[in-house]
Amino acid sequence: MINRTMVRTRIIQTLFAYYQNPGKTTLRVHKELDKGFADTYDLYFILLDFINELTAYAQKQMEEQIGRARATHSDWTANRRMVNNRLAQQIFDNRALRARIAEQRLSWDSGMTAVSDVYRRMVESDFYRAYMDAESCTYEDDKRFWRQVYQYLLANSEVLAEALDEMEVVLDKSNWTTDADIVISYIIKTLKRFKADSTPEEPLLEMFDSEEELQFGHRLLDEALKGHDEYERLINAHLKGWDADRIAGMDRIIIETALAEILTFDEIALTVSMNEYIELAKEYSGDKSYMFINGILTEILREMRNEGSFVKAFTVK
Repeated sequence: MINRTMVRTRIIQTLFAYYQNPGKTTLRVHKELDKGFADTYDLYFILLDFINELTAYAQKQMEEQIGRARATHSDWTANRRMVNNRLAQQIFDNRALRARIAEQRLSWDSGMTAVSDVYRRMVESDFYRAYMDAESCTYEDDKRFWRQVYQYLLANSEVLAEALDEMEVVLDKSNWTTDADIVISYIIKTLKRFKADSTPEEPLLEMFDSEEELQFGHRLLDEALKGHDEYERLINAHLKGWDADRIAGMDRIIIETALAEILTFDEIALTVSMNEYIELAKEYSGDKSYMFINGILTEILREMRNEGSFVKAFTVK
């Protein structure tokens, strides 16, 4: 699940926290990176478990409506299609999910504002009405419904972000908010893998796509820490009129991490590294920081190429 893009993200987050409070040992910083990976993986499970929370909330709302109908002797019949959704039942029964939720003591208790908000927007949505009013309902219809919940109601949700902020504090997690949309895309991928005959043993995504991603992460963190002083020198030498003290800390960390990767990972193409860190700058730094970061990196690499100390294929624009 955690690919190289997410590894790079966690590294710059870990370095940002470290340089805000330096003095930690290298071992401690690596442990914090590992905790960041584990937190991202926990976010995958808690967001997958949102299916169970929303279903339970819908069940409660339906029971209250049934109670009101009985009290007023109204002629109202409950539509149980959503609460009887077959995919939701499979998610509830999934042993890997239940085990991780119990082991890490993950809970939506402090994030119920998101559950109630999504329920309200869900029942007002066109896709919900179409799902509930259809004459028939296949297993694929059940799956499509939940994919639509994640795509249209959870992705880019400000209320979900606020709830995750609260849950981070209660559950001792970090950066859940910034990782949420990426993780939601992996949940949608997970839902697509379920079949009508999937059992409680259905495997979920592993923490890493491969062991190489974890090794890449720790090696890159080491190189960024080891080369910090030299990368700082290179950055300061190419500021050209910028006040070194006014450069955003996140901008520096992104440039330093990019340099660590570009200069020490011969197997990674320059264009891949440049594109990855420009995108990280767009996501985690100021509005125009990506242009500044691209410019500084380009100037540093141009100079190194002219000096003969940089050998990767490099086209100066």
